[in-house]
Amino acid sequence: MFNLLIDLLNILFYLYAETLNKRIMTYGKILLIVCLLMASFVFARVISNKAGKKSEEKNYTVESSNDKFEIRNYGTSIVASVELGNGTYDDNSSRGFRKLAGYIFGGNNESQQIAMTSPVMMELGDSSTMHFFMPNGYDLDNLPTPNNQEVQLDEIQPKRVAVIKFGGWASQTRIDKYQSKLVASLKEEGIEHTDNFFFLGYNAPYEMVNRKNEVMVELKD
Repeated sequence: MFNLLIDLLNILFYLYAETLNKRIMTYGKILLIVCLLMASFVFARVISNKAGKKSEEKNYTVESSNDKFEIRNYGTSIVASVELGNGTYDDNSSRGFRKLAGYIFGGNNESQQIAMTSPVMMELGDSSTMHFFMPNGYDLDNLPTPNNQEVQLDEIQPKRVAVIKFGGWASQTRIDKYQSKLVASLKEEGIEHTDNFFFLGYNAPYEMVNRKNEVMVELKD
């Protein structure tokens, strides 16, 4: 029960944060949301401490690392995905999160609850796709079928990637900034990359400090 409450709060905080990023609300609405965030934050921390919950994280191996970027190898991944079309991270992230969260919180043919994992991955480019990694033990044969036909179950093949990290809250402006830094650093090292870029977000939205975000690009063989 506590785990379910935490996951539901994660969704609420995520939607609040994405709305704030768009900067289109009146000051009254902003004040209301800040008050809601503060109250929910206290509640979430109490529940989190009781539950002792930590999201399962996607595993990878580190091939090399320096003060600018890290090269990793990821194995095969099972994901729930939703295509978001054109638009920025700010435009699409809350919409994609909401649809995928609906699937793991029972929006499937078995009304099954599936644990949230970390990170949430979003493909970057002219057309974006968001992915939730499925917990260990699931494959395409034993996952329930999504009720929303926009949610697809996929298998992502192994990848060799370069990753740059940054803290704080993510936005399209900050993602672009660190994507450019990653590209420049790889060029300095003579490492060739593809045009397949991704954003990885690790934190529950109520976590105000020590936030972890990454921009990742697939490397050429």
